[in-house]
Parts: sequence; C-alpha cells; structure tokens
Amino acid sequence: MMSTDDGRLATRSGLRGSSGGILAALVFGALLCALLGAPLGTSPAVAQTAASVPEAGSGATPPAAAAPVSPFDTAPADAAAPPAEAANPPPGITNALLASALPRDLSPWGMFLNAVLPVKLVMLGLAFASLATWTVWLAKTLELWNAKRLARRGFEVLASATSLRAAEKELAKQPQQARSPLARFVAAAVGEADRSEGLASEGVKDRAATLLSRIEAQAGRVILRGTGVLATIGATAPFVGLFGTVWGIMDSFIGISKTNTTNLAVVAPGIAEALLATAMGLIAAIPAVVMYNGFARAITGYRAQLGDAAAEVLRHLSRDLDREDFPRKEAAPVVRLRQTVE
Repeated sequence: MMSTDDGRLATRSGLRGSSGGILAALVFGALLCALLGAPLGTSPAVAQTAASVPEAGSGATPPAAAAPVSPFDTAPADAAAPPAEAANPPPGITNALLASALPRDLSPWGMFLNAVLPVKLVMLGLAFASLATWTVWLAKTLELWNAKRLARRGFEVLASATSLRAAEKELAKQPQQARSPLARFVAAAVGEADRSEGLASEGVKDRAATLLSRIEAQAGRVILRGTGVLATIGATAPFVGLFGTVWGIMDSFIGISKTNTTNLAVVAPGIAEALLATAMGLIAAIPAVVMYNGFARAITGYRAQLGDAAAEVLRHLSRDLDREDFPRKEAAPVVRLRQTVE
C-alpha cells in the first residue's frame, strides 16, 4: 500500500516537473520571439518548436533559431513595374524640347522667313507700298521743283513785258516754257483777243478769264497726280498691318492648343512675326502721311503762283484792249503817284 502511494506521488511529481518545464520553454520562446521582432501567433512553427523543447537536463539539442531577415534583402513587389511618371514626362521636359525646336533667328529677315503665308503676303504688300511711297516722293519732288521754277521765271517775264505779244515772244525764246501753264495762259488770251476782234472788250475779258481759270484748274489737277497714292497708303497701311498681326497671333494660339503647353517660348516667335507686320504697316503709313501733307502745302503754293500769273495775263489783255479803244496821245503827260510820308 505504501509502495503504491509512493509510486503515484512520484508520477504526480514527474508530471508537475514536466509541465513546469513546458511552461518555462513557452515563456522562453515568447521572449525570444519578442527579441527577434517576430509577432506571436503569426508563425505556427514557433509554437511547435516551443512545445517540443525537451526538459531541462535531457540530452536533445534545441533547434537552431531562424536568422532574422533584413528588410533591405526583400525587393518590393512592384519593382519590375515602371513608375507612373515615366509614361507622362513632366511639363518642364516637354517645354524644353519644344523650345529647342523653335527657330533661333529672330532678326526681321528670319521672322519673315518663318512667318505663315498670310503674314508673308501682308509684309510683301506693305513693302511694295513703302517702295511706291518713296518713288512718288522722288518723282513729285522733282516735278514740283521744276514747275515752281518755270512759274517763277514766267511770272518775271510777264511782269517785265509791255504787252501780251511781247510776253509771248519772250516765252517762245525759252524752250522749257513752251508747254508750261504760263505759256498756255498767254497763248489763250492772245487767241481769244484775235477771235473776238471787233467785239466789245468786256466780253473778251470775261471769256478770257473763264478760259484761264479752266487752264489753271487743269494744271492743278496735273500737279496733283500721284498724291492720291500717298493718301491711300497712309490711310490703309496701318489696318493692313493690323490684319497681319491678328492673323499671326491667332496662329500662335492655335500652336499653343496643339502643343498643350503654355511656355512663352512657344508663343514668342509667332507674336514677334505678327508685330513685325504692324511695324511694317507703320513704316509705310507714317512717311506717306508726312509726304502727302508736305505736297499739299507745296501744291497750294504752286496754284497760288498760277493764279498770280493768270491775273497778270488778264491785266495785259485789259491794257491791250484799252489801247485799241483809246489810242495813246503823243503829248499826254505821265502822272506819277506820290508816296505818303507818315
């Protein structure tokens, strides 16, 4: 009886000893996992290893603990996939590529060559208008200078002549005066006096004055030729240049919409070409307006000279008619006007 009870007590003591060793092994395994950084309950192999740890004093060797895995040895799952930014490059790269493709020659000739066709046509038209302006200026300057010189010399001949017949002979001696308005004035007055021989002198004067006024108006129209071109260019050239500017800016904005970029380097060449069209319009218009105003003043002075010459011709005609009606007496005294002394 005693032996039986002693055996049971020994068995219970062995069971208690083995259960205490298992609990100690579990606590040791938990501490090991905590030190290694592995969470509890995530790996069933750790619990199985802790459960199979032999009791203290047994000859079995514990299994070696797994080496910790370094986070630098693990490659990310999306390492093979290219980054999302590679498909869509940033705007800075696109703008740099577009800027490198733009023309670098921004001189007036380079901008003309790189402009679109409508802007080129506008620039060519304005260049032709500017050439026409300076051509008209040169031609009208020479024409007005020669016309004023002939009018001045013809008026001197009329003022120094004693009659229309004498003035006609003096003007015929000068080849340049043969087709001048003053020579036509004298020829018209003499012809009207010859055709009206025997008629009243007042009617002759009126008919001669009408004829001289028409000759003067015709000479004024002749000297005005070419100035209408200057007026047209001065009035329309700025608007033609503005049309080229609008077209160039519109083409630049269309280029912005196609390239999907707002870089100023994309817009700058087109705007520069457009502004060049406006500059050429002003270059053609401003000299044309200045020249037209100068020619208008010069032509007004020339027509005043023609008016003085026509008046001098009428005075000679009136004297000649009065001499025929009232012959000069030989003994008639010459009465001179006295100057008033203030």
